[in-house]
Amino acid sequence: MLKDNTIGKIIGRRAAKELRVDDIVNIGIGIPEMVSRYARKSGMLDMVTLTVESGGIGGFPVSGEAFGAMIGAASVYNMANQFDLYNNGGLDICFMGGIEVDRFGNVNAHKGPGAFAGVGGFANITAKTATVVFCLTFDTKGLAVEDNDGIVTIKNEGSIPKFVNDVRSISFSGKRALANRQRVIYVTERCVFELTEKGLKLIEVYPGIDLEHDILNKL
Repeated sequence: MLKDNTIGKIIGRRAAKELRVDDIVNIGIGIPEMVSRYARKSGMLDMVTLTVESGGIGGFPVSGEAFGAMIGAASVYNMANQFDLYNNGGLDICFMGGIEVDRFGNVNAHKGPGAFAGVGGFANITAKTATVVFCLTFDTKGLAVEDNDGIVTIKNEGSIPKFVNDVRSISFSGKRALANRQRVIYVTERCVFELTEKGLKLIEVYPGIDLEHDILNKL
């Protein structure tokens, strides 16, 4: 979980607005976990069905080191059956993290500087889901943010950008997503981007954020 929980709350709150009644949902580990908290606060949790890769359907996913467990699951299947659901487009929406994003909408979720984590079920979940919501910070390592009743202020920028010209490795292909007619958005602590045929498009800037100083000058 983020050291600065304010950042996670901002992203989770905005990302949760993408949920629709009767959605079948998968929520990834890390920042995306905040989505389920805001879904519960808004009452939307009772109107969607959450799933986790380990087989749980319905209920509330456990966060942190116990991620993969589900509190109050309506049913539990084996992992192979769960991935049949994912591989065949059974999800309406998923919320995933990412290490970096490039101008084409490609996402690197497995290869950091000098480290390789493996892509896991990320590829299965994002390949066929109708709406993919990436939840990540605009930059990292030193980023500090304040949120005063929805007014967001960047107190300190991180030293490592997460929106880059070209990702180190592709875990999620923007080109393939467009061919599959998937809706893809990228929710950060200051703005929201959407994937289009021309690449990333800025579609939302949060109150308090300076468009030129806080976003455009850093891309």
